[in-house]
Amino acid sequence: MIRALNLTAFVVFASSLFMRSTDPVIPQIAFGLNVEPATAALLSTAFTLPYALVQPVLGALADTLSKSRLMLLCLFMVTLATLVCGLAPSFEVLVTARTVAGLAAGGVVPIAFAFIGDKVPIAERQVAMGRLLFAIMTGNLLGATCAGVVSDLAGWRGVFFVLSAFGAMVLVAAVIGFRGLTETTGRFDLSMLVPNYRAIFRNPLAKICFGAVFLEAVFMYGVFPHIATMMHDAGETRASIAGIVLAGFGIGGALYGAFVSRLLSLLGETNMMRIGGASMGICLLVIAAQLAWPVEFANFALLGLVFYMLHAVIQIYASELAPAARGSAMALHSFFFFLGQAAGPIIYGIGAKTIGITPVLLFGAVVLVAVGFTCGQWLRRPALPST
Repeated sequence: MIRALNLTAFVVFASSLFMRSTDPVIPQIAFGLNVEPATAALLSTAFTLPYALVQPVLGALADTLSKSRLMLLCLFMVTLATLVCGLAPSFEVLVTARTVAGLAAGGVVPIAFAFIGDKVPIAERQVAMGRLLFAIMTGNLLGATCAGVVSDLAGWRGVFFVLSAFGAMVLVAAVIGFRGLTETTGRFDLSMLVPNYRAIFRNPLAKICFGAVFLEAVFMYGVFPHIATMMHDAGETRASIAGIVLAGFGIGGALYGAFVSRLLSLLGETNMMRIGGASMGICLLVIAAQLAWPVEFANFALLGLVFYMLHAVIQIYASELAPAARGSAMALHSFFFFLGQAAGPIIYGIGAKTIGITPVLLFGAVVLVAVGFTCGQWLRRPALPST
């Protein structure tokens, strides 16, 4: 069991490197391929929108087929598509390859969480998922940081070449490591798709869980692809500095993964959700102030910590919406989360051109505070029967 969970964390770490790899190098890609920075920022949407849309199908597959094999197949496709990104002769080819990478990446993280849901009892699942989140955030941290550094040293194409090479090494190690792993699998039955999703939405907490993660992603993650451009316009042209600032979010998430047990015992789930939402709102206000980059780095580290104080608790409730269709439930969770990540950069981009990005950040701050308090009010475990 420990070997399987460690291998899963390793695969998730590798896939997470790809997620935010373009954010620090948006100005460089825009210059290199002769497009506007706002257009280049849509590379984030090109990855996250297909990531979201493929979730319902992958969730159904995960409930019937081998989760480990699906993860490895998807990692292979992400690695190959990322190599094509590095070779792209035009922005159109880059967007297409990034879209394929997003489609494939949709089978790694959510299926990994469903895999843990199958293997780990509910009493231990928060800690196990926290450790998996640690791997994800470490991947995001290094992905953003290394992308900026590699871009300054070898150009933005070098970012994709380095990531694809690392993905290939992880894939080989994981294929060897997962040999002999036993999983309970069934036969893929398309007729079970509708009943599974009906069972999930029959749970009244579904609309709270899915609506909350959608709004989180729109107003928190939506600003990420625009950070490098905001810093560039303010005079900080080094991609490595933008990468360091964005990596602060990963550090905060890693801290959450390391201290999740203590946070739970100290605050409890309800307070974690409320404090997480309120603190995210404050962090957006700091981003709107456009302060010096060391302050922004510290702010993003705090943002990463408090985001997962809210998001990880929602994730636990999502994993129990319909235990018999856990893969489908976690896929829907990812569907709404990454649909929000796809919509967010567009909303911030439109806002920046019309009313300015600061009012959008202020509105997003209010929304995130409301999300935290709403989840704290409604997401509660059913009372145990009296004996």
